[in-house]
Amino acid sequence: MPLADPRPLLAAARSAGHGLGAFNATLLEHAEALVAGAEAARAPLVLQISENAVRYHGGLRPIALAARALAEAADVPVVLHLDHAEDVDLVHQAVDLGFTSVMFDGSRLPDDENRATTRRVVAHCHARDVAVEAELGEVGGKDGVHAPGVRTDPGQARRFWEETGVDSLAVAVGTSHAMASRDAVVDLELVAAISELVPVPLVLHGSSGVDDATLRAVVSRGMTKVNIATHLNKVFTRVVRERLDSDPELLDARKYVAPARDAMAAEVERLITLLGPETPRVRS
Repeated sequence: MPLADPRPLLAAARSAGHGLGAFNATLLEHAEALVAGAEAARAPLVLQISENAVRYHGGLRPIALAARALAEAADVPVVLHLDHAEDVDLVHQAVDLGFTSVMFDGSRLPDDENRATTRRVVAHCHARDVAVEAELGEVGGKDGVHAPGVRTDPGQARRFWEETGVDSLAVAVGTSHAMASRDAVVDLELVAAISELVPVPLVLHGSSGVDDATLRAVVSRGMTKVNIATHLNKVFTRVVRERLDSDPELLDARKYVAPARDAMAAEVERLITLLGPETPRVRS
């Protein structure tokens, strides 16, 4: 089916009080696992490609075209999303390649410059019917202003939305990028306070550091889009290690990558179900 627009999916999830899973792909096998997991869950997916992944591949086009082909072949709605793009030219490339959603990350910029640049990105993308996510200040794990102990101010979040017109907003509430342990302490009351003031869906970055019970709680308090990358990478890599350790003579990459892909797909299905037990399932 055609690539999905995230805005109605996010609106439906927010209204129903559940989360929309957004997972990152660096390799083709990652993208295959994400789509397979969403299809098994019979639920929508946000398939994300980050600026870091683009650098790894030496450009956006190869991984983007592969991910788009997988997304369009899926029998559930799939949003193709550019994640954490600091380069405005990369945002424009993504739009030209058919992405239905982008995140412009101007959090390293001075506040006024972040707002002004985000406004320009929004104008460019909305003119082409592409949704825009942005970030107010840096989420932890990137030596940002929210690490650790600093949090998004609800009033500032509201003003940022008013001044930029973004479709969703990533906020800092206690998570941190690239966490290998699931022990982040999320400020649930802050999530609720921001959700009350900001009328667009909120996005939780660094969700790999959040345990299952807290993921459910944070969604119930008003978080809608939930980004998970490192946790799924751990699942994938653990299986690769197990297969290679069990057979030192193994040379065929398919024999260790395929089971890793399957394990990742199973965890995607589990996470989607965890985030949205009331998610309207897609009919077969």
